[in-house]
Amino acid sequence: MEERLIDVKHLTKIYGKDFKAVDNVSFYAEKGQVIGFAGDNGAGKTTVIKCITGILQPTDGSISICGNTMGNGVEAKKCIGYTADNPDFMLRLTCREYLEFLADVYELDVQTRDKNIETLTKRFEIEDVLPNRLDSCSHGTRQKIMVAGALIHNPPVWILDEPMTGLDPQSAYKLKQMIREHASKGNCVLFSTHVLDTAQELCDKVAIIRKGKIVCFDTVDNIKKKYGGTTLEESYLNIVGDTND
Repeated sequence: MEERLIDVKHLTKIYGKDFKAVDNVSFYAEKGQVIGFAGDNGAGKTTVIKCITGILQPTDGSISICGNTMGNGVEAKKCIGYTADNPDFMLRLTCREYLEFLADVYELDVQTRDKNIETLTKRFEIEDVLPNRLDSCSHGTRQKIMVAGALIHNPPVWILDEPMTGLDPQSAYKLKQMIREHASKGNCVLFSTHVLDTAQELCDKVAIIRKGKIVCFDTVDNIKKKYGGTTLEESYLNIVGDTND
């Protein structure tokens, strides 16, 4: 068995007295893998991701990142690069200030910081916006800056929440390339999506979540064999039909 960089066991998140936003969720990501987290809006994808990244405290269950439990939050969080679904924060900073701030959080030396900023912004062809404030940038440009910020310290675990939102086709293509490349270097990538074509194209395995529960976690080929359909989208619709009350 390959080393698990993400290992989630029996994760549960309850709001109020009895609303289970996430219910006994278990899955993992190994070195070199791209894992898709697929489901409808409101299925629980973002809640799971926020628990994994330490933004939310789980009600029950365990989360391990690169062998560090989230109880040892600092060491676990150092291993994570996180691209949120909403890039609208820290907007008064310039793009460069934002990236330098994140580099300082991860204690990069100045030479490494500047080299990584140059490499990542060139990849998305956004070097010219570095002096601009984030609140003056388009949604798509802010999303690209957030991707660069997530990768500034070359994390072994890269987590993205609905990453293709707001990206033009060329930028989406580049991001897909970056996801593949990051995993190919012995890292892992976990991303949530409701666009199943993207999951089918990129993922080694897909976890399908419905009403807070994982109803399937397997390779795309195995999902299609088990649930029928020539595409992941068709299989997903079959799964949804099977799990409707």
